[in-house]
Amino acid sequence: MADDVVYVNVEDGSKRVMNNIKLYVKLLAKFKDDQSLPAIETAIAEESIEKAQPLVHTLKGLSANLSLTELFNQTLELETQMKAGTINRDQLTLVKDIHSKTLAEIDKVISKYGG
Repeated sequence: MADDVVYVNVEDGSKRVMNNIKLYVKLLAKFKDDQSLPAIETAIAEESIEKAQPLVHTLKGLSANLSLTELFNQTLELETQMKAGTINRDQLTLVKDIHSKTLAEIDKVISKYGG
């Protein structure tokens, strides 16, 4: 993966909340409590696309709304695969990795702008 990967697009994200950086940081902090990913992992372990797909859709939407660019891209890919009727465990592993890196970047943003 390239070094220029955008995990948290602060400029775009803050624009979504009328440039209220404090609100954006608060929303990022709240995202850290989201339990979509563990629920997705459980559903996929059960090989249930029916359970996993709406959870992936939710994580994708949260990622889009908060401008978590790479997480959005990878959850979009996972959702696309699920709509085609497959569960790609390599894609899930990539989503988990990107999610972890995104959380680390969120911590940096919270640190920089206060929370």
